[in-house]
This record gives sequence, C-alpha cells and structure tokens, in this order.
Amino acid sequence: MPLFLWLLLDRQYDVWAVIVLAFGGFTDWLDGVLARSWHQRSKLGQVLDPAADRLYILSTLIGLAIREIIPWWLVILLVSRDVLMGCLLPLLRSRGFLSLPVHFLGKAATFALLYAFPLVLLGAGDHAWAGGAQVVGWAFASWGAGLYWWAGLLYVRQTYEVLQQFPRVRHVSST
Repeated sequence: MPLFLWLLLDRQYDVWAVIVLAFGGFTDWLDGVLARSWHQRSKLGQVLDPAADRLYILSTLIGLAIREIIPWWLVILLVSRDVLMGCLLPLLRSRGFLSLPVHFLGKAATFALLYAFPLVLLGAGDHAWAGGAQVVGWAFASWGAGLYWWAGLLYVRQTYEVLQQFPRVRHVSST
C-alpha cells in the first residue's frame, strides 16, 4: 500500500499505481483461493484478511480523495460502514466470537469496490479510453457502496442473532 499511495499521490504514475493496486488485489484473491483449496483456515486469518481488505480500501479512498478523483462524502460513506462494523466487535467478543463468517454479499461488495477504484483512477486521465473507464468505474463504485452497506446491515442482523442465541462469555482472570 505505501508504494501504491506514493505512485498515486505523485500524479504522474497513475498507470503504475493501478498496476500495483491490481497486483495487490490479485495476490489477496490468490491467497484466498490457495487457503480454501488447501483447507488452510485459522482464526487469525479470518480476522486479518478482512482487516487487510479494509486497509486496502481505506488507503485507496484517502489517496483518491486527496487527488480529488472521488468526493470526500464517498470516503465518509464507506468508512462509516467500517466504523459500524468495528462497533459490533465488542458485542461479538462478549459471546466468544472474534468475527462473523464472511458472506457472499460482503465478498461481492469488496470485489466491486476493488474493481471500481482502479477504473475510476484510470478514468481521471486523458487517455482515449478514460471515458469508458470512468463510466464503468463509477458503476462499480455505486454498486459496491450499496452492496457494502447492505452487507453491513446483514452483519448487524447476524450480530443481533448471536446476542440472542449465545450466552455472555465469562473471562477467566489470570491472577
């Protein structure tokens, strides 16, 4: 992410920034595919993978907003959903959960956003294909933001169900 942000904020390396962003997205996807195919799952991975996705999206949002490629209200809209999700964590932990299982809608939202931002960045350029990239990028961004919030509301409902179904976990003191 630091390399991507440096390329993005320098303003003359947009294509390289997109390549780095795409490579990061590809390696994240490949990591998930390999983990599933080799049946490699861990509680740490279940926490770190979504956290890495959030960091990826947040740094991209901030860089694009600083460049005035996307409006700050979009940053606030997407970050506020993540803040809401963060507020659910103490409630889940009170029932012994570290996180909720990721569902398809959340994956679809992240997928749409990960495609949106490189296209929106390319759409801000003066290349012959910039107009098409901008239209497709903003379509992905709109769908991604909507799906992101829809998935967030589903997680709120799942948290409510966990709170109803599972008793509070008592923490054992080590002293």
